[in-house]
Amino acid sequence: MEIKLLNIGFGNVVFSHRIVAIVSPESAPIKRMVSDAKDKGRLIDATYGRRTRSVVITDSDHIILSAVQADTIAHRMNDKELEEQCEE
Repeated sequence: MEIKLLNIGFGNVVFSHRIVAIVSPESAPIKRMVSDAKDKGRLIDATYGRRTRSVVITDSDHIILSAVQADTIAHRMNDKELEEQCEE
């Protein structure tokens, strides 16, 4: 299996095959998930002190906060997949 890294901003990367969802941090259920993850020690803050614009949920129940828009991260993920398909 080839390791594919996804840039989530400021030089931070995540294994793309571990991502379950990329969501906006605005809704109450997502805010609860972030709060619960913080209490359990499963929160990773990759915002560098900036405003949280997206929340990345992984299959290991880790929650990653990013200062990059969810759409931007999703486009980066799709661009990588298209790039790989073109190589084949």
